Amino acid sequence: MTRLSLAFSPCPNDTFMFHALLHGLVDTGGLEYAAHLHDIDELNEFAFSGLFDVTKMSFFAYLKLQDNYRLLDAGAALGFGCGPLLVARNLEAFSPDATIAIPGEMTTASLLLQLWNPGIHHTVVTRFDDILPGVARGVYDAGLIIHEGRFVYQNYGCRKIVDLGQWWEEETGLPIPLGCIAVKKASPAMDHREAIQTDIRQSIQYAVNHPETSRDFIRKHAQEMDDQVIDGHIQLYVNPFSLELGEVGEAAICKLEEMALWADIL
Repeated sequence: MTRLSLAFSPCPNDTFMFHALLHGLVDTGGLEYAAHLHDIDELNEFAFSGLFDVTKMSFFAYLKLQDNYRLLDAGAALGFGCGPLLVARNLEAFSPDATIAIPGEMTTASLLLQLWNPGIHHTVVTRFDDILPGVARGVYDAGLIIHEGRFVYQNYGCRKIVDLGQWWEEETGLPIPLGCIAVKKASPAMDHREAIQTDIRQSIQYAVNHPETSRDFIRKHAQEMDDQVIDGHIQLYVNPFSLELGEVGEAAICKLEEMALWADIL
């Protein structure tokens, strides 16, 4: 039995996808996975330190770490209509000089913000689930929200400045690549890459076929407990690209890298 560390976020799309894998509901052969759940900003930091064998990370982080990691074809968060939103309570007061809370320097959301408006320069890294409360209290002028935030920002008195996913789609015609699963090259996991990919794909398919089985596991880790929010989150971020990137998914990743290089961000 080969034991591998597997890191992913506590967000509903990830807990939905990995529940079956971790609870013996799919045959993983000779592989055993030890789960580690962390916020996406922490996952990106851990990826730079090479802490885990198999890990979720933002595509922005992956583009910087390609020499150290091998991208898997399953488990990605990539799609249409699912990009980060820039929100504020007072739209009239927003400007490039505004203090904007972002969910991490290496998040794809941060990269998109830089691509959308290179003039923005005053950002503060904040846990994604603290951004909306901070904007509501006036700690930040605006917030870059991801995950469940897009479903509840109006509850905090916030209004949308720009949907960066929509901006990306209008610019490229491609789905937005947000997060991926990658295997550390200097790890025993590399010898089992195909099997890991198959295990993740089987776990996702099981979750899709038995959506209620993972409910308690998802609710245990979710920031927003409302079932409608959880279901909307899963439906948005778990899609055919999660099972296989395909040519369109690969094209989207290449376009993100091309735009980041062109803007001298990578």
